[in-house]
Amino acid sequence: MKPNINFQLILGDAMKRLMMGGLLGVTMLLATPAILPILAQRSYAQTSQTQAAQLQQLIDLAASRRLGATSVKPNINFQLIIGDAMKRLMMGGLLGVTMLLATPAILPILAQRSYAQTSQTQAAQLQQLIDLGLQQTQQGQPLQAIETLKQALAIAQSIQNREGEAFANLFLGFNYNRIGEPQAALNFYHQAVRLFQEVNERTWEATTLNNIGVVYRDIGKPQEALTYYQQALPIRREVSDRAGEATTLSNMGLLYREINQPQTAIENWEKSVQITLEMRAGLQQENRQTFLESNRGTPVALVDLLIDQNQPDQAFKWYNLATTFDLADYTRLIDAQVGDPEAQKLIDQWNQNHQRLQFLYAQVDQDWTPQLSQQINQLQAQNSQLAEDISRQYPQVAELFETTPQDIQTLRANIAPGTLVIQPVLLTNIRNLQDKIGIFLVSRDQATLVRTIPINPTEFDAILTEYRAQIQNHDSDNYAGNQELLYDYLIRPVEADIAAYSPEQIAIIATGKLRYIPFETLYDNQSEQYLLEKYPIHYLTRISATRNIPNNPRLSTNVLAFGNPTPTSQELPGAEQEARQVTEILSGEYWLREQATRHRFYNDSARFNILHLATHGCFQRQGCPGLNLEANNILFANGETFNIADAALLGLNQTNLVVLSACQTAMEAESDGREFAAIAYLFERAGADAVIASLWNAEDNKTLLIMTQFYENVNQGMTKVEALRQAKLTFAQQAIHPFYWSPLILIGDGSSF
Repeated sequence: MKPNINFQLILGDAMKRLMMGGLLGVTMLLATPAILPILAQRSYAQTSQTQAAQLQQLIDLAASRRLGATSVKPNINFQLIIGDAMKRLMMGGLLGVTMLLATPAILPILAQRSYAQTSQTQAAQLQQLIDLGLQQTQQGQPLQAIETLKQALAIAQSIQNREGEAFANLFLGFNYNRIGEPQAALNFYHQAVRLFQEVNERTWEATTLNNIGVVYRDIGKPQEALTYYQQALPIRREVSDRAGEATTLSNMGLLYREINQPQTAIENWEKSVQITLEMRAGLQQENRQTFLESNRGTPVALVDLLIDQNQPDQAFKWYNLATTFDLADYTRLIDAQVGDPEAQKLIDQWNQNHQRLQFLYAQVDQDWTPQLSQQINQLQAQNSQLAEDISRQYPQVAELFETTPQDIQTLRANIAPGTLVIQPVLLTNIRNLQDKIGIFLVSRDQATLVRTIPINPTEFDAILTEYRAQIQNHDSDNYAGNQELLYDYLIRPVEADIAAYSPEQIAIIATGKLRYIPFETLYDNQSEQYLLEKYPIHYLTRISATRNIPNNPRLSTNVLAFGNPTPTSQELPGAEQEARQVTEILSGEYWLREQATRHRFYNDSARFNILHLATHGCFQRQGCPGLNLEANNILFANGETFNIADAALLGLNQTNLVVLSACQTAMEAESDGREFAAIAYLFERAGADAVIASLWNAEDNKTLLIMTQFYENVNQGMTKVEALRQAKLTFAQQAIHPFYWSPLILIGDGSSF
């Protein structure tokens, strides 16, 4: 009997592989899992139609009382049920888990099993007891759960329900391990293995073997643990359980780290991360970010170990591959266009193969055979090769498919001479690992360095959140303390190293909430200087660091400027003057108010190497109701908008700079900066070398002064990054509030035009 869960309807596409593959025995590396109710429809062998229907109604009634459902048919919308909890559950993390962070929660399963030759009362009682036992386990009541599950086990044995008996043993094993009785846990787990073998439940057999390995690891018997992990691994591969395979590999990596075999640990963790990256590439758009978050634990543990083993290059490239893929995910999330029609054809073919894979995976859950598994593996290999071919032929879309780390030498070759790349990374919330910040220093021709500093993640997050709120409010006057704290966290540990590199400029790769912070405002209370006063600063997205910008500056620059399109609820009179003045300083055209149309932007953009948009843009997740703008849109005349997802259609291969001087972003409690970084990311994918954008909508006249001075500096031959620095220094050195001068930042290439 196989699960008859329609994951296509419930979660869409490949998400169902995560749910069946990672239900039990997962190496959870993030946070305490939330609860995911699953209704697993089962066959009712040798049971009359009436009895089956009655049993179904009883089980559905129990489900409706807990879930608030009104239909007797188990058609669950997981997004509505669990919402944000999906962040904790993508890989399962539920029973017998090697938890590297917190106490595991439990997955309540309403498993509708076959009740052969069994009365309706006994079948219903068995189901209710298993359900109750799981609820008690999830509520942290292992002793009560054990008593309940023992009753369920007795009934399952008396009516010879082998599946019910197997699951009762499995859950009993978990609870006994939880109360510190590993031998009892092992006894129940071994019974569960035998029973799952008897009913040919290969996936659950592998899960239980994995859990036995967890117990042996917990009691300090690594060789025994390894034996059972090695038994689970080939079964998970046999049944194409990729999530489960990644789980067991991750567990093995943890074990090898603990027995002081770091290189073997690294190899297993790399394989585990590789699998999850390949799985992530095939997920539905709405599930990619939550999958990314829920699977950050293993790559973070891998990066931490690579740093510990003095392999900074490996650590840097794995971190960037596994934890900054969110911009490519964002690109997919908003359906960003691909400019090359031939590339789009191949992407469409990849998508068709992917849909076929999901259909085959659905068959696995209902009727697995070795032949079906082979068919899946062959198609998966074909699609992986197709992704590789697309990436090689069309580098501009490679990040949509990339699942292997780029060689650090390639990254270095694309770093501008005299530039030092600084990337702070949070290595936090991993059980058994010290919370810390790692700060990478990477340059074109010197060895990569990484320094670490211990932190309290909660305190650090609070500082970031408070500081952003302070500097985007021009009335706040208590921001100095946080400026100094953040300098001490992010710059002080590498201050001497930066000086040794003697950089001409600094490029920051920021991730998560760090994207919302203008690093130039960090303040050194020892030298009494802003970081901006020490170095020119610009920012890189993941694609910025891998693009090779040709060193062929134009003989002249020309600007296409748009200012204050109307009508709008919030006019920008300074933006009109801004558009006029930039075209007076440099040659070009400007269009104002009702003439600043989207049609002109579409048709004329390719003729100019600078696009200056002094207009409203909305890059807040929830949209901007005050402007009547949806997220990811730029406003033009007559209420027309341009969605940045269409940037690739503009033909920006000759564009040196896109300026967005009045966009809006906001840092919310759970935000991570993707929506802001994606502004530059998508224009870079479209061909633009760099973007100037605003972290918040600053005062109109100050923005005018900064942008005017920027173009004056450019006209005098300064690089983009130095021109913006000098325009800001005028205000910073006069002790003007950072609200006015710090939001405009340069992302991408900082060299001359």
